[in-house]
Amino acid sequence: MSVDPRVPSAGSARAPDGGRFGRGAEPPSEGKHEFSVIGRPLPKIDAWAKVTGETKYADDLFLPRMAYGKILRSPHPHALIRGIDTTRAQALPGVYAVITGWDLPRVKFGILPVSQDEEALFTEKVRMVGDAVAAVAAVDEETAGRACELIDVEYEPLRPLMSIEESLAHPEIRIHEYGDGPNVHKNVSLQFGDVEAAFARADLVREDVFFYEGNTHLPMEQHAAVAAWGPDGKLTLWSSTQTPHYVHRLLAKILDVPAAHIRVIATAVGGGFGGKLDPFAHEIAACKLSQLTGRPVKIACTREEVFYIHRGRHPVLMWIKTGFTGDGGITGCHLKTWLDGGAYGSYGVASVFYTGVINPVTYKIPVYKFEGARIFTNKPPCGPKRGHGTPQPRFALECQIDKAAEQLGLDPAEMRKWILHEPFTKTANHLTVTTIGLGECIDKVVEASGWCRKWKGWGIARGAQPGAKRRGIGIACSAYLTGAGTAIYWNSMPHSGVILRADRGGGVAVLCGATDIGQGSDSILAYLPAEILGIDPKDIRVHAADTDLTPVDLGSYSSRVTLMCGTAAIQAAERLKGAIAEAVGRKLGVEPERLAFRDRKVGVPDDWDKAIPFAQAVELAESVHGVLAFAGSYAPPKRAGKYRGGGVGPSPCYSYSACVVELTVDEETGEIELHDVWIGHDIGRALNPLLVEGQVEGSVYMGIGEALMEAQIFRKGLHKNPSMLEYKSPTTLETPEIHTILVETDDPEGPFGAKEAGQGPLLPVIPAIANAVYDAIGVRIDEVPIGPEKILKGLELRRQGKPPRVGPERIPLFTFKEPIVVESAFGQPAEASAVRPFADAPNSGNQR
Repeated sequence: MSVDPRVPSAGSARAPDGGRFGRGAEPPSEGKHEFSVIGRPLPKIDAWAKVTGETKYADDLFLPRMAYGKILRSPHPHALIRGIDTTRAQALPGVYAVITGWDLPRVKFGILPVSQDEEALFTEKVRMVGDAVAAVAAVDEETAGRACELIDVEYEPLRPLMSIEESLAHPEIRIHEYGDGPNVHKNVSLQFGDVEAAFARADLVREDVFFYEGNTHLPMEQHAAVAAWGPDGKLTLWSSTQTPHYVHRLLAKILDVPAAHIRVIATAVGGGFGGKLDPFAHEIAACKLSQLTGRPVKIACTREEVFYIHRGRHPVLMWIKTGFTGDGGITGCHLKTWLDGGAYGSYGVASVFYTGVINPVTYKIPVYKFEGARIFTNKPPCGPKRGHGTPQPRFALECQIDKAAEQLGLDPAEMRKWILHEPFTKTANHLTVTTIGLGECIDKVVEASGWCRKWKGWGIARGAQPGAKRRGIGIACSAYLTGAGTAIYWNSMPHSGVILRADRGGGVAVLCGATDIGQGSDSILAYLPAEILGIDPKDIRVHAADTDLTPVDLGSYSSRVTLMCGTAAIQAAERLKGAIAEAVGRKLGVEPERLAFRDRKVGVPDDWDKAIPFAQAVELAESVHGVLAFAGSYAPPKRAGKYRGGGVGPSPCYSYSACVVELTVDEETGEIELHDVWIGHDIGRALNPLLVEGQVEGSVYMGIGEALMEAQIFRKGLHKNPSMLEYKSPTTLETPEIHTILVETDDPEGPFGAKEAGQGPLLPVIPAIANAVYDAIGVRIDEVPIGPEKILKGLELRRQGKPPRVGPERIPLFTFKEPIVVESAFGQPAEASAVRPFADAPNSGNQR
């Protein structure tokens, strides 16, 4: 992979907190190029443990007297449970316990307070193949599996509803009894300004329909959990989870046990991508079985079970109408989305909003209307996957812009740059935009890819290429949030917390509830304090994601950890630094503000020979202040729009990406060969460019899979390909050269200016590929994945003289709610400086 040099910051670097945290001394240096840790391509602090196999995942845990659990799951997509008989299973030698839902408190739960529709083990009705109905603990997995086969469940099958159309066409069959209508989980309608008047002002109005197929996360590690109910009556759960705090909260409800008696430890996670955000049946069953048997109990899901657990990308049908001026400007946009939500709520309410609310962050859309509906079906529940709800509408918008550019005779790269949103302003739907490096991203990928040389104009390239293999190039852009602006359950407490404790040997312990799911958040939590304290990241040990020991962090989702935990870590480090500076200042007879922290020493820069080693400085500080433990807290600025639903979409800042793809389409076979992907990403500041590039390339890889091959397909309620052999995803052979270009804009909201990188770069890859396919062969594929059969179908339509387009032709007959009409905030200035809660909060007991 080739990597371009960093793009210089547009503005001067400054203290990361802008002085707002300021109980400690100011950093000795405010210049970007004087950082000692930030901006360096350091390896992850846990890299060696992972490459040598020392890292312990949940399924690697073996405790004395441990039992092994298995779950019996429904073979029916929709059925009533008439009876469950566990007699034969309980009699099997080696079985310690068998439970059903009747052994658990009869409460329903769900990750969102508005969608409490799940049971750990279902007792009355199943709504998908894979629903859990019983669980067994036994001497080994094989015995537990045989016991599951001996459990007799009497089902009364019901008609399954396996698509949006089926569910809406059969309101007499109810998957759930709650929601915004028969089989309608959520119905949303928002309007910002007069959209019809906006269309009347347009020179060109386009209406297009798109479909985005559902796909799954496919992490390398399968879900697993170990539960141990101790002799003190307290429960410990080790789990491969992205949200130990929410699992902790929900276990207390589901098991009817005081939260104070439950400890959740997130083990190392071998990939999450959003698939390990919910509480799951295997976690709950392991806890209950441990309580009954008096033994630790491990349950590790099979790969097939993981496909049914799912919570991945929603299939989404989209209709989008946009008005354009002759020079490419947008007068207004109206978007409708229908989401196939699967059997349960999960994060689905948020997913509906995300299919609509982020689109206006990228381009100038002065008037905007969004209508969305999530429909229940008898398939595995969908939820958040990398980009949560935003790749689907991004695909629709970016393909439509490409079509408009052709009709208007515009270069699609130049058109996008013309309509970019203005920095430090608000969108029509009241989202606050801070820095935008998208123009620079477009410039960089256009230059690096040779766009001006390769893109010959609409249709010219196709006619100039002889032979069956035709080359094309396409472009698309995107934006994504850096952390959700609101919590899943409304509260006024911090979203992230960090405690720093310095020891007399010069080491610093970082305690934080965040979960490193491979993105490198543990490393970031070492780099930031190391930079501020002038020590090496190796001097820092990170203790993460233990609800008994670490402050609360809401979880690894919405690209929130670096910004939120990072800012909290900076606050804690500044407080620790201030305490040390005060003590060292007394020793040296200088004002604390004159002291610098660098090279594991503390001293006056112009008299560095008298600088005190950091370990000695800690001893001095402890003799003055007592135990050196300082806390930092973070909650995002309160920017939710003042309308119902305004809490989904606000973020401290947004990242931006531009992508160019070059490919070849074989007109004889329909196969697509990717050659190069150029991706420019506005990262705000690359705290570690090596980690950022890894995140960007991972996003590109995943986007390629969604664009070309990945799909959740069902037949008679059963997943057609629930294995890593049959579910097609790219290998290294299908992964092209990825050219990563990082653009730094030094956002005032991020730690040292940083924004997200783990999700946003996925978004433009899919439409860029679709646009490149059109550039190559003149066929519009308005649905993903774009497989060979669709290419061949489009070419056949062209040969027949029909419109060369493959995609959905109709939208459902569906009535959206009367819209909530809100005045457009487009172009209003953003707040000059966000006020962060807890910036002046007291520290953890060492108040100076």
